Amino acid sequence: MQYIRITSAARGGSMPTGKTSTLTFRIAPALKEALRTAAVREHRSIANMVEVLIRDYCGRNGVAIPTPGARDPGRKRAATGGRK
Repeated sequence: MQYIRITSAARGGSMPTGKTSTLTFRIAPALKEALRTAAVREHRSIANMVEVLIRDYCGRNGVAIPTPGARDPGRKRAATGGRK
């Protein structure tokens, strides 16, 4: 097994801005090589290729991806202590 560490950073241009997260996981060397090959063919970084694959999976399987800045409907607002 090998580790893959993916760190997304905001870039200039038309790419969305906002906070990003670091994801580290173990993967079989053959899968890592397949991921690298797919990324090269698509002219993408490995991090961007993983994002594309996740978005594709979510789209095909009805998994919603929250919009950045959108409030979680299940989360209650913090009390303001009577201030407005």
